[in-house]
Amino acid sequence: MLTVEQNNELTQIGPGTPMGELLRRYWYPIAFEQDFDTVPSKTVRLLSEDWTLYKTPSGKYGIIGEKCAHRRASLTYGVVHEDGIRCGYHGWKYDFDGQCTEQPAEADNQNFRDRVKMKSGKAQPMGGLVWVYVGPDPAPELPRFDVFVKAGVRDVGYTVIPCNWLQIMENSVDPHHVEWLHGYYFNFLGETNGFEAPKAFQKKHMKTGFDEMEWGILKRRVLEGGTEENDDWKIGHPLVFPFYMRVGGAYIDQMQIRVPIDETHTWKLFYSTHNPGEKLTTQERPHVYEYLWKDEEGRFITDYIEGQDVMAWVSQGEITDRTQEHLGRSDAGVALLRKMFKENMRKVANGEDPIGTVRYKHDIINLPCEKDKFGAERTFAAAWINGGSMRYSPIKDELLALHESYWSDLEKAEAGA
Repeated sequence: MLTVEQNNELTQIGPGTPMGELLRRYWYPIAFEQDFDTVPSKTVRLLSEDWTLYKTPSGKYGIIGEKCAHRRASLTYGVVHEDGIRCGYHGWKYDFDGQCTEQPAEADNQNFRDRVKMKSGKAQPMGGLVWVYVGPDPAPELPRFDVFVKAGVRDVGYTVIPCNWLQIMENSVDPHHVEWLHGYYFNFLGETNGFEAPKAFQKKHMKTGFDEMEWGILKRRVLEGGTEENDDWKIGHPLVFPFYMRVGGAYIDQMQIRVPIDETHTWKLFYSTHNPGEKLTTQERPHVYEYLWKDEEGRFITDYIEGQDVMAWVSQGEITDRTQEHLGRSDAGVALLRKMFKENMRKVANGEDPIGTVRYKHDIINLPCEKDKFGAERTFAAAWINGGSMRYSPIKDELLALHESYWSDLEKAEAGA
């Protein structure tokens, strides 16, 4: 268990806090490109601060503190120019760096104008999402992780989860929850409500492993009936520090994204790229959908994988009280993740780049990730689509047909051979 002070250090993300300073060294997706098809700006909340995200007529993105430095009106309702944004209240104009460049009623007071600079960041699109960096200069490169830039059909599920982002991340290094929450509990729900729960998640974990690596923590497992030659152990999949988890299998590549809105809210996305046989071309904009985790009566929806996860995260409270927990040996991954956060908070305090900082130009960053997930590659795609957040996707039937067609054609080709 942690002390109150230790728990606060790990969960408080505002400006000037150790965790807040660490998290401001990374790029975050904060909107969809399609959000700007009909409006040039929107208010977004990131790391306990409110921002105005805007797009110029030529397609360049900018991000600036939402409240104008003059009289605190919202810049989201301002005028977007090619070289910045102008407040609608009194016309003060700011460039992409937050520097005030015009004060119409203060035309002769250049010293005043030069002294006004607002908090701002960097913004750019990738994979249909708009990404922002709101930390100190020089900004690192936006990491072009494989899922976001690979060819294929894309869909993205999203929702806002009313809890701290860290308890979601700790779930990513907790493999044993799979056989219990998504296996034993899922099977109980199936028996109670008359449906069949996926068998792949019911296998016992015989061995788990956690290795520190370039991008975070590589998670491995050996399931009952498997060996260390199976993908789940031989390759594994990574928790990508500090707010992603990369998973895959059956020609579905997915990045699970946990964007820290503030201490008690997280924007949770499932970004998936489907490419059976790796034969499809790039689809620039993903299909976007909101997945549900509570029913009309306010109860958790627990008859699918991600809904079960949300129940476990949110039922811990807005911020988990880690002074009351009791970690065991099976929680080695959780302990390692907390250690990694503390080490990288120290790095930032010492003026160093934290883990995963990208300072080089690149086209793609390929992450290690299993393909034959849970030893069930042939049947896993349908189970994942029907039993996960993708069941809410507007192209669910298209995805099922896409994957089934590939496996059916492959089966026929092998029979003909």
